[in-house]
Order: sequence, then structure tokens, then C-alpha cells
Amino acid sequence: MKPNTIFDFEKPIVELEKRLEEMKLIAAENNVEVEQATRELEKKIHDLKVNIYSNLSRWQKVQISRHPDRPYSLDYIEAITDEFVELFGDRNYKDDKAMIGGLGAINGQSIMFIGQQKGRTTKERQFRNFGMPNPEGYRKALRLMKIAEKFRIPVVCLIDTPGAFPGLEAEERGQGEAIARNLLEMSRLQTPILCIIIGEGASGGALGIGIGDRVYMMENTWYSVISPESCSSILWRSWEHKEQAAEALKLTAKDNLELNIIDGIIAEPLGGAHKDPQTAFENVKTQIVQDLQELTETDLDELLASRVEKFLQMGVFDEIDSMYALTTPDVGQPTQKGEQAVLSTSEG
Repeated sequence: MKPNTIFDFEKPIVELEKRLEEMKLIAAENNVEVEQATRELEKKIHDLKVNIYSNLSRWQKVQISRHPDRPYSLDYIEAITDEFVELFGDRNYKDDKAMIGGLGAINGQSIMFIGQQKGRTTKERQFRNFGMPNPEGYRKALRLMKIAEKFRIPVVCLIDTPGAFPGLEAEERGQGEAIARNLLEMSRLQTPILCIIIGEGASGGALGIGIGDRVYMMENTWYSVISPESCSSILWRSWEHKEQAAEALKLTAKDNLELNIIDGIIAEPLGGAHKDPQTAFENVKTQIVQDLQELTETDLDELLASRVEKFLQMGVFDEIDSMYALTTPDVGQPTQKGEQAVLSTSEG
């Protein structure tokens, strides 16, 4: 594990792992038998990992979803497909490197893969625009979906973005329209769609390729209308409350499953997908194969009706009778004119 990728909550694990390595090194140098002590320490490390990773806070889950060694869309596609041919461009403006897509095959089944792609090095991150698509990225995705629809090829969308790019030029080229168009077209696309959140699922940037017959989240990912940092900066005018914002947003896979936003959770190796990418790849592949077998056998009219109904059933709200239901985040008192406010709900 690289020192610069260790989170604070992982430091106790790292300390024990260092002790284990030192013990083995000393034993080897001095020809000392430490097998029993080694087994005991290894068990202690495993138990500590289970305890820590089974009790992560929502903010800690967000941190894991952003781990720089975590597999990205192209990593999954290359690992789970028999072959893959990438396609480029929106046939209108240019090719968006933050949105990738192309034709692949799993066990002989042709699939149109679409996904957001981040980079690992500074140069790659700039090349991929940090995984934030421009309008041409969403139009490129829609072009590929239309190809898939024409040939009745199922679509698999891999979601991993901190959000759609919010730059001025992106807005001028119709960022909102491009995302809205995808929502409309995906809701009525006449071929099965499977969506999997493999990292970050931020707001409309994620939703722009997130309308599907099945929507899954990997265990250590998040999916929300806003990132914890942005939420904190809006409500408290500072990023310092990002942990509190993450708790309030209910953005984890478990939260979204309980709220009926997603259909299931794909398990990750202990500690996150980056700890054992091959296992993560196999888990995702198994889910894709299982769901596409069911979806491709479903009557098309039934498939489309179920897809629309699925999203229409999402969401809950409380009706309020008084303006005094508006409260400040800090003290819970009625706001004065011009103050930041949030709606008070029964769930807090």
C-alpha cells in the first residue's frame, strides 16, 4: 500500500502489517521459528480489517470510492470482455475522453459498454477531464445507445464521475439539454439497459447514463444529488462539514437500496475494489451475465413499462403547512430574509 493512499482509519491496519513484516524479516535473518506468532498476528490483522471496513462511516465510504488505485471503467471492460472495440465521437462536435464506449462481448453475448473514465496520472486526469463529461460526452453515449437499439444489443453503463463538467463552454453547448435528452431517450430505449455505479455517482453527471432496467452500486460507492463537499459549502459555506453532509445525504449503497433507488449491491473485496481488482471484476461480470440473461428474455413492452414505472416510484416527500418549517442548519431556528435554509423533514 502506498503511503499517500492510506486513509486515517486504515493506519491501525498498516501498523500491524508493518509489525508482521518486521517479525518475518527478523525470523528469517536469525533462523527463528515464529509460525505461531505469525498466525496470531495475521488473525489479529484480519479481525481488525473486518471490524474497520464493516463499520465505515458514510464519509469513509466516499473516500474509498475515490481511491486512486480503484479500478475504472476501462479496467472493468478489458477484464470482463472476450473482446472490445472502442467507438469515438458524437458526430456533432468532438470526442469526449471523459466518456468512453464501444462494443464488447461476454460469453458470446454482444454488449454496448458506456462509461465515465478517470485517469491515474496528472496527465491522464487532464486528458480525461477528471471523469467529468462535457455535453458531447452525453451525446456520444446516446449515439452508441441508438446503435445498440438498432441491433437489439443490450447496454451496460459503468458510472464513475464527480459530476458533469460545469464549465462555461459546456453550458453554452447545452450540458443540461444533453443530460435531459439522455434521460428521455434512455427511458424509452428499446433494448435492455444495465447500470452499475463503480465509483462516484454525482448528480446529473451520473444520471445522464443512469436510467436502466437494473441499477446496481458496488459496495463502497456513493450516489447522490450532490457531493458532500459541495453540500457542505452551500449549507455551511465551508467544506469543513463534509462528514456531516455525507451523513445527511444518505448516499451509500446501503442507503440507496433502502430508499429503493437501486436494485442491489455488488460486493467488493475486503477494503475495497482496489485491494483485489480481479475479485471485483468477477463480481461485476457475474451480475451482468445474470441480469442480461433475464432482461434479454423479457418482452420489450413489459421491459419499457417496468423501466418507466421503476423511476416514477422513486422518492418521498413531506408536505409542509408553514413557512416556519424552514430552519437554519446550525440552530434550527426560523430563517431571516437572505439566510441559507433547508427544508425540515420527518427524517431530519
